[in-house]
Amino acid sequence: MIIFAPQNLYIFNMKSIAISGSVRQNVGKRDAKELRYEGQVPAVLYGGATQTHLSVSAADLKPVLYTPDVVIVELNFDGKTVRAIVQDAQFHPLTDLVTHIDFLELFDDKEVSLNIPIKLTGTSPGVKMGGKLVQKLRKLRVKALPNNLPQVIEVPMESLEVGKSFRVDQVKLENAKVLNNADDTIVSVIMSRALRQAEQEAAKAAKGGKKK
Repeated sequence: MIIFAPQNLYIFNMKSIAISGSVRQNVGKRDAKELRYEGQVPAVLYGGATQTHLSVSAADLKPVLYTPDVVIVELNFDGKTVRAIVQDAQFHPLTDLVTHIDFLELFDDKEVSLNIPIKLTGTSPGVKMGGKLVQKLRKLRVKALPNNLPQVIEVPMESLEVGKSFRVDQVKLENAKVLNNADDTIVSVIMSRALRQAEQEAAKAAKGGKKK
């Protein structure tokens, strides 16, 4: 039987990074190729009343794309600043360099769905005893207003004994909703082969001692 751990977790507000962009006058393939040669990345900003074609520095995108964290982009262009998230990014199949990026504009009164990373904290007593830690989910899909989105969801391990698990329905967020299946297991500690063997040997030894 699986026993579930207490509903303890902590969340942090999302961090943001400022990026400067330039409005593109030409949006053809030749123009895009020239931009990439100059170290720029073609981009599209949508989610508002109209779409805006931009170019942004490939170097500026590194802390946004090459990180496990979710980042809100403060996109500066044409004398204004808008908040956005990366909705999609395309990469070169050989060099792994970003070739195009889509930004989704954020509005204070409009909910957005994002995959928020899970961080395990503390030490499981079950693991200390020799149990095996199995993490089945590393991110949760969360829907909320931009200001209510967590940067990370921490799941504490201190009460995870062997045979215990932490499920999605145990995640409690303020002003946000987890979209994953409520019954899905996030992390559990199961009996390892070494621990099972040790328990069997201990049981045999105890049984042998009683016979004497």
